[in-house]
Amino acid sequence: MKSIFDYKQSDLEEILVSWGAKKFNARQIFEWLYKKRVFNFADMSNLSHALQEKLAQEFSTELLTLKNVQRSELTNKYLFLLSDGNMIEAVLMRHDYGNSVCVSSQVGCNMGCSFCESGRLKKVRDLEAGEMVRQIIMIENDIADRIDSVVIMGIGEPFDNYDNVMNFIRIINNPYGLEIGARHITVSTSGIVPKIDLYADEDLQTNLAISLHAPNDELRSKIMKVNRAYNIAELIAAIKRYIAKTNRRVTIEYVMLNNVNDSIKEAVELANLLKGLNVYVNLIPYNETSHIAYKKSSKKNIDAFYDKLRELNINVTIRREFGGNIAAACGQLRANEVEK
Repeated sequence: MKSIFDYKQSDLEEILVSWGAKKFNARQIFEWLYKKRVFNFADMSNLSHALQEKLAQEFSTELLTLKNVQRSELTNKYLFLLSDGNMIEAVLMRHDYGNSVCVSSQVGCNMGCSFCESGRLKKVRDLEAGEMVRQIIMIENDIADRIDSVVIMGIGEPFDNYDNVMNFIRIINNPYGLEIGARHITVSTSGIVPKIDLYADEDLQTNLAISLHAPNDELRSKIMKVNRAYNIAELIAAIKRYIAKTNRRVTIEYVMLNNVNDSIKEAVELANLLKGLNVYVNLIPYNETSHIAYKKSSKKNIDAFYDKLRELNINVTIRREFGGNIAAACGQLRANEVEK
């Protein structure tokens, strides 16, 4: 049975009209699900009895199963069990400007970045839009508060599951859905160039983040297999096209790996690569994991890298560290469970 959470409002309208129901019933269903959190069709009192019965025959309103949650002061890490027995993770981060959730888009990941825990276990399948939506609903239910912003940066490569991710964005952005503002939604990609071009045409006011992590092809190909398919020159050209088309600033993510990509030489290369682009760099202290040999750059190296970029007129921030005490490396909680 299909999950009701997989459907955008426009998809639901088409289905309802084909049943002889009214288009506006889709809006009512959205309001029951997302605003009132009523998941039993029989309780949706402004729908006809016949429509309630038809919906119950055709659609499931089941949520995910919460298998494990690890809590710390600023971070909760959730392990969800899907209906087919697979597991995914989502992370809640509390900021002074509100609650942010990092959602997974796939079960496993095929990108194979050498420093990434979630790519250590190969992709099993894509997540449906509703499986992404339900991560947010369940976290909102758990904390009894709303989620203000979403990053699609958990397990998986969002642009390797493009259509489901776009549907997910439209559901959570819908004013009758979870009503999360487009400018508070960020999609992170390892650099699948054709999908960056497609995304630029989506007419969304969402944000794009690029996982760059190295300023030259030799190093990037060594730590990120995707670079062998789409090299840095192609990626930078796609970023330029995206900025020209959308007039949106792009985030460049750069994970700081000790003695790998964190020298002043690499900072200068990075500054030269990004010169004149409407981007900002987010330096990410690496979350170490027992399964992977990479180590986090020292505070001294991170600060020196940051200072050099600032000196060379690159907008740069250092990401605040979250959840180091709760298996924070993305995919770690799932990997530990799968490998038990």
